[in-house]
Amino acid sequence: MIEYILNIAIISVYPFLFIGIINKIKAFWGGREGASVFQPLYDFIKLLKKGEVISSTTSFIFNITPSLNLAAVLFAGLFVPLINQKAIISFEGDFILFAYILALSRFFSIISAMDTGSSFEGMGASREVSFSTLVEPAFFITIASIAALSGVNSFQNLSLILQNTGETGYLIIILSIVVIFMMILVEGCRVPVDDPNTHLELTMVHEVMILDNSGPDLALINYANSLKMILFSSLIANLMIPAGATLLNASICFTGIVLFLAILIGTIESGTARYRMTRLFEFIFLMSSVSLLILALTMIAIYESPVGVIK
Repeated sequence: MIEYILNIAIISVYPFLFIGIINKIKAFWGGREGASVFQPLYDFIKLLKKGEVISSTTSFIFNITPSLNLAAVLFAGLFVPLINQKAIISFEGDFILFAYILALSRFFSIISAMDTGSSFEGMGASREVSFSTLVEPAFFITIASIAALSGVNSFQNLSLILQNTGETGYLIIILSIVVIFMMILVEGCRVPVDDPNTHLELTMVHEVMILDNSGPDLALINYANSLKMILFSSLIANLMIPAGATLLNASICFTGIVLFLAILIGTIESGTARYRMTRLFEFIFLMSSVSLLILALTMIAIYESPVGVIK
């Protein structure tokens, strides 16, 4: 029961701290003190108190999308194991539902941007669709490969892959961490894929899709986007934390891994420029290529298994 309470606490608090740490690291590398790590939480509360400006050209789709977007991401978060590799909801094939719930969230975000009637936001929606068509196959290939080797068709107990594959499992885990980390940058709209601080027409992707949102709607969208990054970070943590760890050790390791990922993202954003739009697909295709390499290693591991199938 304690794991479930901690999971709810992580879903509620960690997204704000994650973004706050990233901003703090960027300020550090820029030679500035920077805002408090709790500033995203303060901004969230401030936006909830503000009013909204809604275009007369929008329909009910634009009005319901921020709430539906957050609800979908929160629901997806129930399937992801956080503390001690325990998820609030777990069943066979839960990673499939997880992916399609996030796809539902993305779908409404896209049609909401198009609902404004702005060709500018339509451009961002088009770029978002292009990215998602490459991210989702890489996600399925990676998670399905891990599931095939671990014998668990669920997010829970992903670390069981080491008990079945040995050294091959270590290599697959390393490559899987690389793929999922790249997904964090893509799904979280971070550098080098996107820059959350830019307002240049030729470079905006996610930010241009939410230009018409304000007040509480903007607060919900920002929170959902941060929560999505925490969910993918937790998948990395579950691949790294060994099975059978105590609750205290698992909690410390989980927090340390998430903190390290936030520091790493902040460092990358400080030392790397955003890629040109023509190079973005090269970066995303690299993620897909690594996922195919994971699939190849999985097939080799299954082929070399004494019984032909890893159980």
